[in-house]
Amino acid sequence: MADLWWVYSKPVPANGRELWTLFLQCSCITMVTGGLFYNWMFASLEYSWHLSVAMAASFSLLLLLTLFLVHPARCVFSMIMPTLGTKQGRKLVLSTCIMIVVINITPNIISNIKTILQVIKCICKNSSESLLNSTALLETASWEFGDAIQETVHSINIYRPMNGHFQFSLLKNSSFIYQQMHLAGEKIGRDFLAVEVLVKDSVRVGNKLVAGFSMLYLCFESTWYLKNYLTNLRFDNFYITKKLEHLAVDRKAAHLLVGSSKNLIRPTGLKLSREEVMLCLVQSMLLTVALMLMLVVVAMDHFAFSVADTSVRKAAQFSTVPIALSIKYSVSAGAKMGILPFFLKLLQLPQEELSFQDFERSYHHYLTFSSAHCRISPPTPPNPSVLLVVGLLFCILYAIVFLETYAHRLCRKIAGSFFESWEEKRALYLYKKLSRKHKEE
Repeated sequence: MADLWWVYSKPVPANGRELWTLFLQCSCITMVTGGLFYNWMFASLEYSWHLSVAMAASFSLLLLLTLFLVHPARCVFSMIMPTLGTKQGRKLVLSTCIMIVVINITPNIISNIKTILQVIKCICKNSSESLLNSTALLETASWEFGDAIQETVHSINIYRPMNGHFQFSLLKNSSFIYQQMHLAGEKIGRDFLAVEVLVKDSVRVGNKLVAGFSMLYLCFESTWYLKNYLTNLRFDNFYITKKLEHLAVDRKAAHLLVGSSKNLIRPTGLKLSREEVMLCLVQSMLLTVALMLMLVVVAMDHFAFSVADTSVRKAAQFSTVPIALSIKYSVSAGAKMGILPFFLKLLQLPQEELSFQDFERSYHHYLTFSSAHCRISPPTPPNPSVLLVVGLLFCILYAIVFLETYAHRLCRKIAGSFFESWEEKRALYLYKKLSRKHKEE
């Protein structure tokens, strides 16, 4: 592995064997990267397969030529991998997490809301239909009561220019109400579908923009680091490297490294400076805020499912409500024996045997709020695998926060292995700086 890395990091191969070794290395890296690039475009960014294949093939060919011919490009590409462990890598993982949440959880929430609306629509339809049918009960009661009054009027032979019935204007055809309710339901469904499509499209476009920008910024950040490494001797130069140790031992100044151990860090050590620890804590707090927002969306999914499931179960358990209409009509004895004969004598009408009958009847009806004929889609439970994937991604994000410092150190080590002569100059500069500081003290 050391020999392969030596060939890969050399500016110019020394012989044909090293040339073929470098070409095979670049070819393997290109094939793996091209496959990952295709899967990223097709599965994550949701491009068409033929466009993904064309882009992956073009990218692989361009990458092969660049890695094989351009030595600094190999260094920049090698630093991109540890750069994924920095804030740019966090942006990529976070955008992937947001994409997973929106694509899998948002449609589930909308589906459960549709179920709730279907339950409400079913209850409104059945209750209105049952209420309209109850008007027939009033019509039957009115006609029977009117017949009883007519019999009483005919028994005293008094002409009345009326038939004694109550007149109801009943809505015989309820199709208009059903049509309006159906149109309202379709409109709500179209509105929800439009919102769902808009959210999905917005997230897809946003995810593509963030992913493209993040990849470009990964390349830019690696290039920027290499540029500063090669042009500024003070840039990221506070590590006790092997070259610095050898230089101090050769000049019999090993005490300089011991006395400056508080300000210098070994690149292979686990020690973090105070500034690095504070930066990790701040980034962890920001990441926790993003995690809380994700958990709010997940909680909304569980809440929508709970409400939809409860609505469906309770709607199926709705009992019918009985309605009783009682009519009691009676003529008192005084009216029978005294008042009416007096008026008959006054009007000089013949007094016949009066037959008055009391009217007392009850009418029953039932209001129904639900029916088995309602089309209600079953509530969709939350997908536990989505929560598991989101949890794993956030574990990776928290790990990246604390590994970012070590990723920067790895970038420096990669740059030093590609440009060893410049690494010697940087070690000499740091040695002179420590010597000058020791003399001043």
